[in-house]
Amino acid sequence: MQDQDYSELRKFVAPEFVFGAGAAMLAGQYAANLSIKKALVVTGPVLETLGFPGMVADSLRREGVACTVFSDVSPNPRHAEVMAGAELFRREGCDALVAVGGGSPMDCAKAIGIVCTNERHVLEFEGVDRVERPGPPLICIPTTAGTAADISQFAIINDTDRKVKIAIVSKTMVPDLALIDPLLTLTMGEELTAHTGLDALTHAAEAFASNASSAITDLNAVEAMRLIRLHLLRAVREPDNMEARTGMMLASTYAGLAFSNAILGAVHAMAHSLGGLLDMPHGLCNAILLDHVIEYNYDAEPMKYARLGSLLGADIRAEDDPALVKAKTLEAVRTLKREAGVTVGLCELGMTDEDLPVLARNALADACMLTNPKQPTADDVIEIFKQSC
Repeated sequence: MQDQDYSELRKFVAPEFVFGAGAAMLAGQYAANLSIKKALVVTGPVLETLGFPGMVADSLRREGVACTVFSDVSPNPRHAEVMAGAELFRREGCDALVAVGGGSPMDCAKAIGIVCTNERHVLEFEGVDRVERPGPPLICIPTTAGTAADISQFAIINDTDRKVKIAIVSKTMVPDLALIDPLLTLTMGEELTAHTGLDALTHAAEAFASNASSAITDLNAVEAMRLIRLHLLRAVREPDNMEARTGMMLASTYAGLAFSNAILGAVHAMAHSLGGLLDMPHGLCNAILLDHVIEYNYDAEPMKYARLGSLLGADIRAEDDPALVKAKTLEAVRTLKREAGVTVGLCELGMTDEDLPVLARNALADACMLTNPKQPTADDVIEIFKQSC
C-alpha cells in the first residue's frame, strides 16, 4: 500500500451534513434556510408506523414549511414508484424533497427530483453523468447505519420491466444536506443492524480496493473499517447502546464518503444483479458475497486486503507468507459475518443455476464493475455466485 501513487488526479464530492443526536429535528430550520415553501417527504410504510416522517413533518411545519408525504416506496425502489412520486411532487406544487429512511426512500427521492427538473423518465438517466439539470433541493435523513445514500452520488432504481437495477451516478445525486442522527437507528432490529452494518463494511472495503481510490478515500475507508470492527457486534447485541449506534452511523458516513468518490466493485455489481432479477435484499447480498469477491480479487491488491484483515482483527505478522496473510484476512471477514448472524447462502434466498447466466451478464454490465481491481469474465462471476451459494 505504501507504494501506491497518489499523484493521479482525483475529485472528491460531499454534501453539507450535520452529524449527531438530534440532527433530524433540524429539518425545518434548514428547509427554511433554503427558502423551501413545500416539501415532498419521501419515506416508507414501516417508517410511517415508527413515526419518523411525522416528526420531520412537524419540524418543517414549525418553521412555516408545508409538506406532503409520499410513502409508496418498496425495498429496492421500483421505477414506477419514482414516476408516481414525481407526479405527486408536481401535483402538490412542491419545490423540494426531504427523504426519511434507509437507502430506498433516499434513492427514490433523488430520482424523483431529476425526473421533475429534466422532464424525462427515470430510466433514461442510467449510467454515469447523464443528468443534465440537478434536481430541486434535497435533504436526506437516514434511519439506518449502512447505505450512506445521504452522502453519495449514487441512486439505484429497480427497472422491473428488464428485471435489472440501474445505477444513476452523477454529482447531481449528492444531496444538498444530510442530517445524520444516530437516535433514529435505535429502532433497528438485530438483522437489519447486521445487514446494513455489513453493507457499510462492503462500501469501505470496495472503495479501498477500487482502481479509482485516492489518499482521501482511503483515509475514510480505513476509519470506517476500524469503527465497524469496534461497534457492529455491540450494536447488534445491544440495540440501545448509543455509543455503538453512534459509532456505526459514523462508520457508515465515512464509508459513504469513500465509495461515493472511489466507487465500488464486483460485490455491488453482483448484488445489484441479484436485486434486479430476484428482488433480494441488498445489504444481505453484499454480506454474503463480500468474502468470496475478496478471495477472487485478493492478488490484485494484496497489501490493501491485508490491511483490511488487520483492521478487522486478523493477527497478521511480518513473517507470514502471502498465502497465510490471505487466509487470515478471509477468516477475519468470515468471522465477523458469522458473529453478526449472516450464515445463509444465495441459494437459500432463491438463486438457482438457471439464473446464473443472466445474473453474470447483468453484473458485468453494472457501472460498479468498472472500478473493481480485477476485471472478471462471465465464468469468473458465475463461479463467485456458486461459491456464495
